[in-house]
Amino acid sequence: MCLPDFLVGTGGWAYFKVPNLPSLKAYSEVFNFVEVNYTFYEYPDFRQVDGWRKAVPKDFTFAIRCHQDLTHKIGLKPLDEAHQVLSQMITYCKILDSQFLVLETPPSYILDNGSIIAATDFFASLSLSGVRLVWEIRSPVTKQAIDLMADFNIIHCVDISVTKPFEWSDVGYTRLFGKGKHNIYQFSDEELQEIDENASESKAKVVAMSYHGARMSIDALRFKQFKLNGQFLPVTTSIGIDSAKAVLSEDAVFPTSKQTLLTHQGWKVVDLTSEKRVHLSDLLSNIPERTYCSLDEVASALEATL
Repeated sequence: MCLPDFLVGTGGWAYFKVPNLPSLKAYSEVFNFVEVNYTFYEYPDFRQVDGWRKAVPKDFTFAIRCHQDLTHKIGLKPLDEAHQVLSQMITYCKILDSQFLVLETPPSYILDNGSIIAATDFFASLSLSGVRLVWEIRSPVTKQAIDLMADFNIIHCVDISVTKPFEWSDVGYTRLFGKGKHNIYQFSDEELQEIDENASESKAKVVAMSYHGARMSIDALRFKQFKLNGQFLPVTTSIGIDSAKAVLSEDAVFPTSKQTLLTHQGWKVVDLTSEKRVHLSDLLSNIPERTYCSLDEVASALEATL
């Protein structure tokens, strides 16, 4: 089996902070790919977009997230206003030398016969100038939709941290949120390995990965490092109980219950040993049901279970 090449990055670069360096430049020194979220909410000036391209290396890859006017308001229909939005997105792609335009349709966009016919007419009317459409469908995916994407060579975007990909051919694309509520999630070592396995079992020669979890930069960097040398970077500077205390000390509020700790802290990852990172919920689930008045009380309860 021929393993895919990976484009690894996150949804946006604004949260990637390095002292004395613009965020995008700093980001591009670590990652080779980014999904531009800004274009989902705003229509940036073309000069601004050109500045993004000039800030990164030539081999850096952008994906453009299509503005919500098309996917959430107009719909995938052969209408003038739909073509106007799409045309502006394609222009952004050309400026950034981007091969990916990501369409995200909401749960309310139901794939019935009427919407499939309209989408078919819309896609048939497009001139994409070499840009590849990526479609994340947040309503139930039907066979008609799968066939439609195949007919127009559209990449079906799925979160391969929660499901295996459908038929990816030459290129795969995944937006990774994890198993938490919305994007409140961090990936353990085991889950990052599962992501790698799901991507590698596909037929894709290239897989673009856009991490979107609450600690997306750390998750993306840990996956990238794993692909480079087979090892995972730590998430804290300590192990065991000390690692759990470090993670809890970030924002845990006391007094608190076990259930509250599980709900608000359990999604985080800790260094159980120098070789293994797990969710804090794996440890917290073993402590007694009671009210905890301090971090030290939680640490003592954790220590009693390990």
